Amino acid sequence: MAIGMQHFLLVSAVLFTLGVFGIFLNRRNVIIILMSIELILLSVTMNLVTFSAHLHDLTGQVFSMFILTVAAAEAAIGLAILVVFFRNKDSIAVEDISALKG
Repeated sequence: MAIGMQHFLLVSAVLFTLGVFGIFLNRRNVIIILMSIELILLSVTMNLVTFSAHLHDLTGQVFSMFILTVAAAEAAIGLAILVVFFRNKDSIAVEDISALKG
């Protein structure tokens, strides 16, 4: 049994669904929300690579490298902001972060 395009698209759909549910169902922990965003970006990357391989075109794979770069930068900056926020407020709850509006 060979692994086909449908299998990759199914895994990508599952990752996207887990990411969306992680954002909407967990409103307390910012780290889980950041990980859910990473899952969504990973599912988009998997779709690009799957269709790029299916169509024998490298454009999707090049775009996936850009997405992985942006995802890594987003994770690093997001975690750095959370570390600074935790040092100042001793909490990383979403309710405390939303109080920073001003």
